[in-house]
Amino acid sequence: MEILPINKELIKYLEDRQLKNKFEKQKKIFEQNIFYPGLNTELLEPKHMKIWSFRIDKKYRVIFIFYKKDIIEIIDINNHYN
Repeated sequence: MEILPINKELIKYLEDRQLKNKFEKQKKIFEQNIFYPGLNTELLEPKHMKIWSFRIDKKYRVIFIFYKKDIIEIIDINNHYN
C-alpha cells in the first residue's frame, strides 16, 4: 500500500500534538497490512462516501480515501472524540 505525501498542515497538527513518531509507526504497519487489528481500520458512515480511518492511538485517527487501488490519500488527522 502506498500513501501519498501528507500536506504541511497535517504535519504541523502531528508535531503540535507530539504524534509524529506514533503516526510514523502506525503508517508503517498500515503499509504492510491495512487491516492489522491494532489499527482498527474501518469504513466510516455514510459508507457510500468511501471514507476510511485508522487509529494512531486511542484518541487520534487518520482519515483517508483510496486515491487508486493501492494508493491512499490522507485527508485529515483528528481527535476521535471531538
